[in-house]
Amino acid sequence: MIDTIIFDFGDVFINLDKEATPAALKKLGLEKWSSEIDSLNFNFEKGLITRTDFLLGINKLVPNATQEEVLEAWNGVLLDFPMYRLEFLEKLSKKYQLFLLSNTDSIHINHFKEKNGDEFYYRFYNCFEKVYFSYDLGMRKPDEEIYNFVIKENNLNPKSTLFVDDNFDNIEGAKKTGLQVWHLLKGKEDIIELFKKVKL
Repeated sequence: MIDTIIFDFGDVFINLDKEATPAALKKLGLEKWSSEIDSLNFNFEKGLITRTDFLLGINKLVPNATQEEVLEAWNGVLLDFPMYRLEFLEKLSKKYQLFLLSNTDSIHINHFKEKNGDEFYYRFYNCFEKVYFSYDLGMRKPDEEIYNFVIKENNLNPKSTLFVDDNFDNIEGAKKTGLQVWHLLKGKEDIIELFKKVKL
C-alpha cells in the first residue's frame, strides 16, 4: 500500500523543451554541444560551482553573447506548468505524503518562480512535506545516495513509497534503493493518470 510519493519536477509537472537551449546557444554562436557544457551543467546542478562561475563558463563558449542572452537561452528549456496538474497535486496532497526531488539549478528555479508568480509557486511548494533540489544537496539523480538521503531523512519505507520520474536512468537508480516506481512516458502519459497507471 503506497502512502508516500516522491515526484520529479521537469516533464512530470512543468513541461520542458530539451532542444530549446542547445538551439538558442547555437544561435548565439555555439559551435556544438560538448562535454564541457555537460560538466558545467552537472556541477551547477550539484551546487559545486556558483551561478557566476557557471554563466562565465557558458559565456566563454559564446563570447559574443551578453549574460542576459545566455540566461535567456539557458531558461529556454522551461515551458508551461498546466494548472490542472497543480490542482491534481493539491488534491493528492490531502491523502498522501508528498516530496519533490529534482535535478535542477538555482537559475531554473528562480526563473520558474518569476515566470509563474509567487501565488502559484507557493501553492505548488505547499503540496509537499519537503522539496529537494540537487543543487542544495550536492547530489543528483540517478546516484543512489540522493534517494537514500531522502528515505533516511524522512524515515520512509521504500516498499510503501512511489517514485515518479520521466527519466529511465533515474528510475533505475531509484529501483536499486527498493523504491516503487512509475516511469512516466513524456508525451504518452500525464501525471493526472496516476491512479490508472499505478496501484496505490
